[in-house]
Amino acid sequence: MVGRLSKLLLILTLLHALSYGRGQFGVELVRRLSPETSPDVQEEAVRQLIQRVVGVQASASFVVEVNKALDLRSYQISLQENGKVLIVGWDGVSVCKGFHYYLKYVLNKDLEWFKAQIELPENLQLPNVTVRSTSASPIIYYQNVCTWSYSFVWWNIEQWRRHIDWMALMGINLSLAPNQEAVWQDVYTELGLSDKEIDDHFAGPAFQAWQRMGNIRGWAGPLPPAHRRLQQLLQQRIVQAQRELGMSVTLPAFAGHVPVAMRRIFPNASYSVAQRWNHFPDPYCCNLFVEPSDPLFQQLATMFLRRVVDTYGSNHVYFCDPFNEMQPRVAEPGYMRATAKAIYNSMREVDGKAVWLLQGWMFLKTDYWKDQLIEAFLTAVPLGRILVLDLQSEQFPQYQRTFSYYGQPFVWCMLNNFGGTLGMFGSARLINSGIRAGRSMINSSMVGVGITPEGINQNYAMFSLTLERAWSADDLDLSSWFDHFTLARYGVNDTRLFQAWQLLRGSVYDFHGLQRMRGKYVLNRRPGLNLKPWIWYNASKVNEAWELLLSAKHVVPLEDDRYGIYEHDLVDITRQFLQLSIDQIYVNLKSAYRKSQLPRFQYLAGHLQQMLDDMERILASSVHFLLGNWLEDAKQLAPSLDQRPIYEFNARNQLTAWGPNGQILDYASKQWSGMVRDYYKPRWNMFLDAVTLAMQSNCPFNATSFKQRVANEIELPFSNLTHVYPTKPVGDTWLISQDIYIRWNSYAKDTEFRHNNRLKLSLKESTAQHRNHN
Repeated sequence: MVGRLSKLLLILTLLHALSYGRGQFGVELVRRLSPETSPDVQEEAVRQLIQRVVGVQASASFVVEVNKALDLRSYQISLQENGKVLIVGWDGVSVCKGFHYYLKYVLNKDLEWFKAQIELPENLQLPNVTVRSTSASPIIYYQNVCTWSYSFVWWNIEQWRRHIDWMALMGINLSLAPNQEAVWQDVYTELGLSDKEIDDHFAGPAFQAWQRMGNIRGWAGPLPPAHRRLQQLLQQRIVQAQRELGMSVTLPAFAGHVPVAMRRIFPNASYSVAQRWNHFPDPYCCNLFVEPSDPLFQQLATMFLRRVVDTYGSNHVYFCDPFNEMQPRVAEPGYMRATAKAIYNSMREVDGKAVWLLQGWMFLKTDYWKDQLIEAFLTAVPLGRILVLDLQSEQFPQYQRTFSYYGQPFVWCMLNNFGGTLGMFGSARLINSGIRAGRSMINSSMVGVGITPEGINQNYAMFSLTLERAWSADDLDLSSWFDHFTLARYGVNDTRLFQAWQLLRGSVYDFHGLQRMRGKYVLNRRPGLNLKPWIWYNASKVNEAWELLLSAKHVVPLEDDRYGIYEHDLVDITRQFLQLSIDQIYVNLKSAYRKSQLPRFQYLAGHLQQMLDDMERILASSVHFLLGNWLEDAKQLAPSLDQRPIYEFNARNQLTAWGPNGQILDYASKQWSGMVRDYYKPRWNMFLDAVTLAMQSNCPFNATSFKQRVANEIELPFSNLTHVYPTKPVGDTWLISQDIYIRWNSYAKDTEFRHNNRLKLSLKESTAQHRNHN
């Protein structure tokens, strides 16, 4: 009877909390977490941003004001009598959002990751509009812990400055600041660890995200001490710039993971050995996890967090993921409750206003995380003091099965990308309807919307769409949204361009299903006879869109870098066509092998090799698709010349072997010039030669032998190569794309070439192929 009464009381408390949460949690969180930056400082930061975006002269036409009397997260736009546009907002980010609205929807000009500035005509008569807008999402969140390793890892302050501007213009008011190695270096040194023990723990610069989560240790290191200090200084400047604009920043808290050498210092503490992650060998895996019930946990947690706050200041929000792709040692509600309570209490001891930001990614492992475990973990923390990121809501939402995370506030997130891989992909309709569903669910505790890609610089339309949908209370008209996205992108009202993007909206950007898309296309996977390419759309729509883009060359203006964006998109859609065509050729190659059709196999092999050459050509024509920039940025980040080799090794290994022996092979692969020529094509050449020889000898293809050879001769050695690649594009994008279009569309009519590649992937196959890697 007592048990039933307790359960009833919990349910009543939960229902009350949920009804309260929808209306108040978001507002209270924003007020609690907002930086204490004065309106004057925020206004000046916004003025400086506008100068960077439109130039000093044009920026004089905009007047900005931060007014806390406005509704939370709102802005107002009006035209003053002197002809200047006045933008008033609740905070600096709201003003920036209003400025972006004016640029995009009044002046038909937009920015993106590759375009940070806008040219305004001299003596422009600014249109008179009156706009009042309030965000439907108190919190608009951005970043994944992995983004810092897959996309931001080599950035300098100038690159960050442009990106922070973009974040503010999109209305983002919460993000991460995960750098922590310099703080840990001081903590570990004070505790008595040697320099070697610390070096053995820290992973190389390209793999720090997974070292921080306890998945690996030491791989691709050692991490130079100077790097730790320089990255700390960089993050201090990043955090300062964000807060001056009114953004809140989430700092790291102690999650329990420590170096194995801690046993020497604290031999009597209670540890568990971390689960082996993705088959990493002993020197690089299996850190220690300090049990939160042990006094050492509180000692380390408070020691670390106090130094983090002293170093970076605080917005009272701290991220901590103790079990990211790591299975807790005990699957009992009591253990989960005690663990979560101990982690939160360690934050509260340092900061009485602390809010714990938790990635909900671990809950996707449903065979372990049963409902009662999730409930025990989440309800151990006071309501409103955990903020959960529902990390991939567009495909695998967890807020539904957890009854809106048992009353704890959560953010609906669109992930969309793993490893920073390329390939057109998105779920526009699911994003539009999914945000509505999260908000309208009975007793919803949803307080915001976020984008959480592992990597950026692809599929920008999907991220732009999600961020605008985050601000909007109502569904977006997707047809109209894509039309205006096209207009603002190219600066011209042209039917062909509109049609091209509508075709993409109805094809590559209309994915829905349970297949786990990871950017692993035939082109950039290790060759074999067991690959199963699949697509979720009518491939002819990509071809039609490509043709329309090619035909619109002469209408795209040269000014304001519109033609540069057009060229980027032309490279991307040509790349997409070739990627699809290689899938088609591969299906035919498998068929020719099974039927022992050697002449057909050799004919198709020649076509595949030519397609790889064309892929290299088109990618080399754009600065945004060059391996050279990735490698040179990595080397430039090295504190000294003699340390550049380890940085280049990190950059190369992440793209290819991702580990000492290909533990996560090709997970972060990139369709870049240089990668195609010196990595993907040599692998395919080796495979095609091996299969041809097997067919000629009337012997079965030896997959095991090929796997060993390709690993030892191409995949693993690539990390240690030092060839220098171009950092500037080569060739005329339009001419190359047109040449490829003419050639391969004529080949497509050849019956030996054509094949239906619309292969379905069953849920069982999808699950088997999935690597549970964030």
